[in-house]
Amino acid sequence: MFGAMRLFLGLLVVQTIAYFALSLYSRRVRRQKLETWWEEKGKTGNKEAFVERGLHVYDNSFRRKLILGVYIVPWVAIAALIYVVNYM
Repeated sequence: MFGAMRLFLGLLVVQTIAYFALSLYSRRVRRQKLETWWEEKGKTGNKEAFVERGLHVYDNSFRRKLILGVYIVPWVAIAALIYVVNYM
């Protein structure tokens, strides 16, 4: 029992690290896309305000919430594997 708890706790730590890494990477990529779009279109005005508005929209988007799959998918896979091994 304690071995399984250690394994699950280790998985949770790895998932948390992966979640934060993916979150930071995704936000950085979105920022770069907004900045290049601004430069390509030759917009005038406050570039930083435009980027911050874009990132605010991104923070509330469905795409951002998909990163939570880092937590959900492995646990569902483990549960399915346990079910298949024990009951099929």
